[in-house]
Amino acid sequence: MSRGQESATGDSVPPASAVVTPDDVEAAHDRLADVVHHTPLDGSTTIADRSGAARVDLKLENMQRTGSFKIRGAYNAMAQLPEDVRERGVVASSAGNHAQGVALAGQLLGIDTTIVVPEITPAAKIEATRGYGAEVVVEGEQYEGSYEYALELADEEGLEFVHPFDDPDIIAGQGTVGMEILDETPDVDTVLVSIGGGGLISGMATVLKAHDADVRVVGVQPEGAAHAKPSLEQDEIHRLAEVDTVAEGIADARLLEQTFAVIRERVDDVVSVSDRDLTVATTVLAERAKTVAETAGAAPVAALLSGAVDVDGEHVAAVVSGGNVDLTEHAEVTRSGLQELGRYVDLRLELRGWPTALTAVAEVVEETGAALDEVERANRRATDDPNRVPVTVGIAGSGPDHLQTVLESLDAHEAVTVVGSKSKL
Repeated sequence: MSRGQESATGDSVPPASAVVTPDDVEAAHDRLADVVHHTPLDGSTTIADRSGAARVDLKLENMQRTGSFKIRGAYNAMAQLPEDVRERGVVASSAGNHAQGVALAGQLLGIDTTIVVPEITPAAKIEATRGYGAEVVVEGEQYEGSYEYALELADEEGLEFVHPFDDPDIIAGQGTVGMEILDETPDVDTVLVSIGGGGLISGMATVLKAHDADVRVVGVQPEGAAHAKPSLEQDEIHRLAEVDTVAEGIADARLLEQTFAVIRERVDDVVSVSDRDLTVATTVLAERAKTVAETAGAAPVAALLSGAVDVDGEHVAAVVSGGNVDLTEHAEVTRSGLQELGRYVDLRLELRGWPTALTAVAEVVEETGAALDEVERANRRATDDPNRVPVTVGIAGSGPDHLQTVLESLDAHEAVTVVGSKSKL
């Protein structure tokens, strides 16, 4: 399996056909037939209406085994390992979804797996990976440290390194997502796919373009990890000096040689979305599509809702690539999304007549038809009225106009002074 190259230009990379072909993806599809779920393709009228598309179908890979598409590539690659390699075992580095995909593939195939994770990995993800029978080693402050240590283990202990994306068999396995979309909706116009290292979109673009060269394949990245667009524009791999995004699942700093080779030939465009866009998309998916998505998995929907890609009148498929989230984090993300939509506001109030004035706050909020989400006594600041008690409250409403009415009603009450707010009102 490839360990990837960190630098390559258009002149030096192999042709896409030397990396992965439609036949490779079809073979992977057969190999995975009894292993992975054929995940739902669920239509969303809400997202279609808001984006101007004629139709939007969500490919729900968050409902896949292990909670993401990663099991597809991991199993396809590991199932083809020679017997002597299987006996020695495999090692991988990952902070999340790839770890669980490799661990489950190892469990199904009877291959010992070692996963190296960075120190920042949430305990819940470590336990989930161990739950599939893997040995988990915590090494490195960030992913790059884990990656380097995994390569060292591979060399020292004779283990096979399973790359998260820059490997033909991994790419072919991920491409089966595209085959499933075509099975149900062969007339699709545009397919939107998140890009981290590029394995998923490389495999999908391979089968989509073979089916119909006019199908538009668009990659989506967060603004804080937008390396693919400059790579295509410069015709060489562009590596970011730093990555800063809420979408940790696609927080990669660059493509590698094989994914770059495929993307430059078979992907039509790459767009970027802000972290704010990602919180809105995650919120809309939870509220209207009734699906829990990682911010990384919500990126294609963010591109639709933010207008980053023009899909007017088109039939669109958007891949929701994963749903492995910490529930506390998901709650914070969706609250931020509601704030962006103007449906949630954090207020700082000063109350006269503590604590009975809290009753007045609750009554005003209820009378205006909003919901009081939380109340917390705030730390006093030098600018606060010493004869009043500062509190912060969270209030949910139907929209900016509604919340503006709530704010004005509170400020008009003799026991309440609105000091500040955080919302798009």
